[in-house]
Amino acid sequence: MRRDRILLGISVAVLIAGCTKTDMVVPQAPTPKLPEETRAQKAQSAADVHTRLAQHYIEINDLQGALEKVKLAEKDDPSFVPAQTVMAYVYERINDMPNAEIHYRRAVELTPGKGDVNNNLGAFLCRDGKVQESFAYFAKALADPFYATPDVALDNQGVCQMKVSDRVGAEASFRNAVERNPNNASALLELANVLYLKNDYFHASAYLQRFDALGQPSPDSLKLGYDIENRLGDKDAAQTYSKRLMSQFPDSEQAQAINQTARP
Repeated sequence: MRRDRILLGISVAVLIAGCTKTDMVVPQAPTPKLPEETRAQKAQSAADVHTRLAQHYIEINDLQGALEKVKLAEKDDPSFVPAQTVMAYVYERINDMPNAEIHYRRAVELTPGKGDVNNNLGAFLCRDGKVQESFAYFAKALADPFYATPDVALDNQGVCQMKVSDRVGAEASFRNAVERNPNNASALLELANVLYLKNDYFHASAYLQRFDALGQPSPDSLKLGYDIENRLGDKDAAQTYSKRLMSQFPDSEQAQAINQTARP
């Protein structure tokens, strides 16, 4: 939101009727002295600048530059949570899982009740094969009443439940995520997949169509659409998914799988 500056000019005219005195000088109020930034505030400001620079380097896929900048941010202020999170992400991107875990955990230690950092750690643990441990952190994330995106934690929780073959729990998590955010593309796709696996092809198709309407097609989603429509017996719809897959992702494993099954 733009905040326009408003400058107020104040002039004081002193009129003293019938008075022969010389002009009265009205003393001006001293300009209030703004408090100086504390050392801690300066450190946090510097850490914020370096963290933002690191995020910029991530966007242009310069992970080495990102790591250098975020290390400076940590040096500026070791307690700056965004720097810990970005550093964890960069370490994970370069496949340094031990250091990634250290910094994801450090972010939680600094703000143990925050939903986003608990979700980040839970999702990392799930990706790193520590699935059972991840669930406690998703629970902590969802317990934060001020967590802005609980659907993200629910979606991540569902993915982890699928890894331990808990389809019932996963379906509940994905449904909850979609209820909280009807445009959560990942949860819609995952829910369509769970319903497909339980042979509920009609509802699987409905959720996949909702996903498709968001305009984020992927090889997985198009292959799933192909499989669902084949199960429903709608060969035209299945062929449409197949053509889209071949056109948009011709080199994908999913496209090759359809090519293999189509051969005589």
